[in-house]
Formats: sequence, structure tokens, C-alpha cells
Amino acid sequence: MQVRPAVLSDLDTLVDYWVDLAAGQKAYDSHLEAEANRTPIRESMAQYITAGGVFVAVADGGERTDSSQASSDVRSDDGPSDILGFVMFGVESGQYEQDVRCGRVHNLFVLPERRGSGIGSELLSAAEKQLWANGVESISLDVLAANEDAHRFYRRHGYDAHRIELEKSTRNDTHSKEDR
Repeated sequence: MQVRPAVLSDLDTLVDYWVDLAAGQKAYDSHLEAEANRTPIRESMAQYITAGGVFVAVADGGERTDSSQASSDVRSDDGPSDILGFVMFGVESGQYEQDVRCGRVHNLFVLPERRGSGIGSELLSAAEKQLWANGVESISLDVLAANEDAHRFYRRHGYDAHRIELEKSTRNDTHSKEDR
């Protein structure tokens, strides 16, 4: 397995993987629609690839997965390879000035049958190194509260709670909107 920058010829596979990632997050109460966001993520992913903000883990020559037969083979400069996962990241930019330059990991995905084999760790490490090379002093990411596997993974890699988003459904609100 090796990690390399994504290229535009990887885009179709990466978009399919992102849709799978978004669909899987529904089990953790994500509000993100998977298939309905195929076009926006395709555009965003293409921009991130062009800017050097996507790395892929690819199988070495003889290393194939069951899902590699279903997904399209992707060619890198070294020849055909199978994408096992990806990480999408970038330097934060916003309207507010901060006291540190921040990086952000937007998505990290590894094929389900390859999880636990170190691929996610390699992808995260590659993204972190690139962000540090770009001058960031802090890296953040989001994890759904119910996704304990993701919490454990990121804690093992030194991530800790920094900011917590709270949510309340209006469907369960015992007060009527007229009481407000």
C-alpha cells in the first residue's frame, strides 16, 4: 500500500467513495444526504485535488480487494492501482482572524473491508504532514457524536475535543412554536 496525491482521473472513484461515506454516516445520525450531494462533492473534490488537498491510499500491484472488481481501476503515474481510501484536507480560511493558522481534515474514508489495517493512519499522517508543511499550527476535524470508532481512532492520533456542537430537534420540542 502506498499513499499518493490524488489526480483528476481518480475523481469518479473518490466521489463514489464519498457517497458511500456519507451514506454510512446516517447510522450515526448525520443529516447529510449522500446521493443528493454527488454533484456538489464532485465539484468540491475536483477543486481539492487540483489544490493538492486529497491523498489516496492505493494497493500495491498484487494487492486487490473484493470491492476493487466493482470499482473502476485507477491509473497513477506508476500504472494501474486500486484506491483503498482517501483523505481530503485544506488550510482553513474564513472571515475571522485567528491566533493560529488552522488546517482541517474534511473527510477520511477507508474501504470497510480494509479498516483496521493502518490505511487510515497512513492517510491521516500524510495529510497532517502536508498541512504542517503549509504552515498550519493546529488541525481540526469533525466526528459525529455517536461514532465511537471514529472517536477512538482520532484520540489514538492525538486529537482531543476542542469545540462541541450541540443540537436539538424541533420535532421533539414540547413547547409549541406559538409559546415563543
